[in-house]
This record gives sequence, structure tokens and C-alpha cells, in this order.
Amino acid sequence: MPELPEVETLCRQLREVIVGRRILSSRVIDPKLGLLPPLVGKTVQSVVRHGKQMIWTISGGTCLVFQLRMTGRFFWMENDAMPPHARLEISFRAGRLILSDPRRFATVKPWSPPVSSPVPDGLEKLDPKRLAEAARRRRLPVKSFLMDQKAVTGIGNIYASEILHGAGIDPSRPAGSLTPAEWKKMVAMAARILRKAVECRGSSISDWRDLFAGQGEYQLHLRVYGRKGEPCAKCRSKVRRIVIAGRSTFFCPKCQK
Repeated sequence: MPELPEVETLCRQLREVIVGRRILSSRVIDPKLGLLPPLVGKTVQSVVRHGKQMIWTISGGTCLVFQLRMTGRFFWMENDAMPPHARLEISFRAGRLILSDPRRFATVKPWSPPVSSPVPDGLEKLDPKRLAEAARRRRLPVKSFLMDQKAVTGIGNIYASEILHGAGIDPSRPAGSLTPAEWKKMVAMAARILRKAVECRGSSISDWRDLFAGQGEYQLHLRVYGRKGEPCAKCRSKVRRIVIAGRSTFFCPKCQK
């Protein structure tokens, strides 16, 4: 699933090719996406991200909110080729934007007002005191808390495992049990890991590709995710895999307490 670094990568690349450009045509290929407002002749004014959402502002006061979910990808095509599993096509003078989505879970919804959210984004300067207060008395595992989009938006399974390993925190610990010092350390680690992952254009662990079909590179920096049985990068103990809330979770039982 594309997480914050992958969606941020797409947004930065899209700004270079579609912002300020007029839409020549749009075509919903998969009826499951639903109807879109008229787009032909309108201009893309901005492309921004909040969490895993991508928000386009279109001239005339319309916003389109994209959620890529499990397997959604955008591809920029400058020829007549069509990637597999295409669900949406939007054409500009310089090329075509194709939404490809094998599992058909991605969504696009029109919104008239600007989209805003009070939930902090993972790339913002997170407040450890605010997170500690939100987690107070909560018994759910801290990894589930990190992935709760009502607590911090944008962090998913890959980066939650990496952040907790970097902070030395056991992913199964109750969120309400963390000390102020541990929250502070985790916030610092989240900022470091997410920014580095954005620089690397995300993690191509399975089928993730960027706008130009290029692989990300952060998978080369992963320290625990997907590394069951391999030595921990810190202490050389074997990385373990457990399941928390139905999701594979990787951690070092020696480093993470």
C-alpha cells in the first residue's frame, strides 16, 4: 500500500507535469470509480498531500481527492501505450495520466470546499506531548496507534515498523505505557525516517512504482521490515515477525523494549 513517502513522491512529480496545465480530456474506464465533475478545459491549480490523500485543486472551485489504497498507482504516459489495470485517464497536451489499480480499491471523490484536517501529518513537526495525551490510557499496541489515521495521518505498516525499531520500542506495548522521553524519541525517529524515505522516492517492496514507472530506493535502507530471521542492524539478534491487528510486524526482541 502506498504510504506517506510514496504519495508525497507522486505529488512532487505531478506538480512538475500537470500543475498549470489544461485538461484536454478525461475518461473513467472503470465505472466503480463513479462519476467525476466536468474537467475538460479546466486547469490543475495545485496538487497537495495530507497523509495518504492526494488533493488536486481544479479551476472553477473543484477539488479531487484521491486515495490510492492497496494497489493504486499513477503513471505518466507520453505515447499511446496503456498500462494494465487502467481505471482512469486524464489527458494533457504533454501526455496522459493513467490511474492503474489491480485490486480496484483506489477512490477519487469531488469536493467543492478546500479539504482540511485537524489530524497532524507525519511530515509535520509532531508534538510528542499531544501524541502522549491522545494515547493516554489506551491499551491498543503502539504500532496500531501509529497507524491510526485519526492520531497521525500517513504512517502505514512499513514505516511504523521502522520507526519503532529506530526508537527502540516494542510494537506490541500498549500506547498508553510510553514515557514522555519515548514519545520524544519516536517523534524524532519518525521525522528522520519519513524524510529519508521521501528522498528515496518511497519503498519498492512489491509493485510500487513512481509516476515515471521508476522504483523507489528506501527498501535498501529498511532495518527490520520484511527481514524476518535476518540479523538486526543494531545488535545482530534475529529479527522476528508477529501479527498485530492483522498486519505483519517486524521487530528486534533485544533492541525494542
